[in-house]
Amino acid sequence: MLYVVDTSSFIVLENYYPDTFPSFWEAWNDLVDAGRIVSVSEAHRELDTNATADFLFDWLEAHKGIFDPPTGDETAAVAEIFGVPHFQQLISQKQRVKSTPVADPWLVARALVRGGCVITEEALKPNAAKIPNVCDHFGVDCTNLRGAFKREGWRY
Repeated sequence: MLYVVDTSSFIVLENYYPDTFPSFWEAWNDLVDAGRIVSVSEAHRELDTNATADFLFDWLEAHKGIFDPPTGDETAAVAEIFGVPHFQQLISQKQRVKSTPVADPWLVARALVRGGCVITEEALKPNAAKIPNVCDHFGVDCTNLRGAFKREGWRY
């Protein structure tokens, strides 16, 4: 299974200190090395301003190869996502005005094109323009970190 990881989930990883959870980081890095953990360049840009843990910044720098720019197929998928008027709310007016990075549509597009599962800490909410709602609409698998850990059979 390919996992496409949202900024919110990377932020949760700040709670998994490498010196306290070394076996977790070994397993996580094994998934990265196997090409099963990816994200998008916009998520990396979001993390530049939202991450706070030095160890996570170091990890992100060492693994920036998982944050590829979008492909043409992914760009077409984002256009398809925004073809649903309700999902245009994925980018808020404030984000438009400030030109802040927005990873959400790109994450769903990457999972859609590559047949992956989005990992996000957002929850499915009726009538919302959130990652799980977009995934549900387009038939893309979606879970949170805990769900991914369970799928991988991890117990700590």
